[in-house]
Amino acid sequence: MKLPVVSGSVTIKALSKIGYYFRNQKGSHVHLRHPIRAPLTVPLHDPLGLQVI
Repeated sequence: MKLPVVSGSVTIKALSKIGYYFRNQKGSHVHLRHPIRAPLTVPLHDPLGLQVI
């Protein structure tokens, strides 16, 4: 099964549904936080490579 190709903004939208929230942005990278889980950094590139996911 192949993974779908998604953009950074779609990834951020999906992560926000499970509790991640925007903390800040530096350049093309968005830093997300979660009350319990580890913080994440998502690049705003279109599309994201499979090595990022």
